[in-house]
Amino acid sequence: MRIGFLAMSGIRAHDPELLKLGLTLPGFVDRSRVIASLPSLGLLYLAAVTPPGHFLQYFEAEADGSEPAEVYVCDLVAISTFSAQVQEAYAIADRLRAAGVKVAMGGLHVSVLPHEAAVHADYVVVGEGENTWPAVVRAAIEDSPPRVFRAIDFPEVEVARLPVPRYDLLEGRPYNRFTIQTSRGCPWRCEFCASTVMLQRPYRKRPVELVGRDIDSVLKLRADPFFEFADDNTFVDKAWGKKLCRELIPRKISWFTETDISVADDAELLDLMQQAGCRQVLIGLESPDVAPLEGIELRGNFKATRCRDYGASIRRIQSMGITVNGCFVLGLDGQSVDAFEQVRDFAADVGLYDVQITVQTPFPGTPLYDRLAKTGRLLHREAWKYCTLFDVGYEPTHMTADELRKGMRWLTAELYSERATHARRRKFFDEARASRQSRRCRSPGDATG
Repeated sequence: MRIGFLAMSGIRAHDPELLKLGLTLPGFVDRSRVIASLPSLGLLYLAAVTPPGHFLQYFEAEADGSEPAEVYVCDLVAISTFSAQVQEAYAIADRLRAAGVKVAMGGLHVSVLPHEAAVHADYVVVGEGENTWPAVVRAAIEDSPPRVFRAIDFPEVEVARLPVPRYDLLEGRPYNRFTIQTSRGCPWRCEFCASTVMLQRPYRKRPVELVGRDIDSVLKLRADPFFEFADDNTFVDKAWGKKLCRELIPRKISWFTETDISVADDAELLDLMQQAGCRQVLIGLESPDVAPLEGIELRGNFKATRCRDYGASIRRIQSMGITVNGCFVLGLDGQSVDAFEQVRDFAADVGLYDVQITVQTPFPGTPLYDRLAKTGRLLHREAWKYCTLFDVGYEPTHMTADELRKGMRWLTAELYSERATHARRRKFFDEARASRQSRRCRSPGDATG
């Protein structure tokens, strides 16, 4: 069979004022382009576990939601999608099936609403797909009737046994950023996080030598690529994180990952991250004020207990030359309109190199969605196109939905203007330079007397 893997990519937003702003603000546009240009690691893993004897191709949907014409020569097409793009994905699936192409669908949204997806696909995959996918391929070969394949009906995915993703399928495409997975899951389980809905498994770490193996496979394809670790929280286990960094150091690569603020507690880990080529960490700060953080995690209260140390922790990380992309969620319960100025001022005072702001989003299947639905606070029930992280889909507690929209627009303009971005980054470079000089002066080998 000829099997295609179709990725749905790109940033989505429906707020016209926010869209207009985004076209002119460098800080917002730069990160949006990066996210849109990342290949789908999940699909590359499915390609890697496809039984031999099939011709495989990787495709990407266009920004307008259309599909490349070449996908119609396939016998089976796998589509992975998020909630914001799911209607586009369903439309593509309908067109493919009308043309006689079998369609399999999976991903976060489909895992939560498989019966919705089954209207548009021959085969639906719920949960992690690596051990399920070979059965889907067999079903397509045998022309089996439509069905839902659930990961819980198959052996659990062992991350220590994952094969090398089929990065070779990206040959000829203009990628210079590649996704690598070092771990799956996160122990904190924030109520708004959609990834925990799909995984439903404990936090798992891969053997560091296999991470190195996957990186080496990319290095054979591209000269000097940049790596993004497709993790929710890479450095939960500090001892394992140090082993990972030691594995990476000889490769002289550059990389980005997501983690939590606790990396700032371990000076040795920060030093090894710097040596290993870490250029940026994305950290979910969510709020510079402690009150809205109370209770957002289903296990513990980690962020609320760390909030007062955010500034000092960020400075320690950035003093190593590792930039921080601080992420904030607007519209949390308990946040008033004061939150917008608080985020702006915090980012400027600390000198955050990058800032990411999103609107709290009730993704289907999350505890947040269920809670807001039960209390009648959802504005657009089952209108998945608003699950963009930038559109308001519920009534906040301490401001109106319109105040949240206007505040998001105002803060976007404040944070991502060229002036504000330059000021924050200048502060980062000044403080990193001063820290570097201080470390040299403290080093006995560099003392001049």
